[in-house]
Amino acid sequence: MNDIHISTSDQDEPGRYEIRLKGHLDDRWADWFAGLSITWEDSGETLLTGPVADQAALHGLLRRVRDLGLPLVSVLRVEPVSAHRPAVNP
Repeated sequence: MNDIHISTSDQDEPGRYEIRLKGHLDDRWADWFAGLSITWEDSGETLLTGPVADQAALHGLLRRVRDLGLPLVSVLRVEPVSAHRPAVNP
């Protein structure tokens, strides 16, 4: 039997996330996602971006997405550009 070990050391640390939804989220829900920026993309998707306190808060956000009935496209943890590491320009 194979043992799978998943690191849980950063589950209680804040992170920055991008949550992509299929469809445009009506702006009346902005208060429900306070602290996250809402971007309506030309592709017809909504992008929620911002800091999330921990895994419990992330699961709470995902429950709200589920309750709205919009299909979840992706959830991505993104690292902010570090102050000691220069940004890469395309």
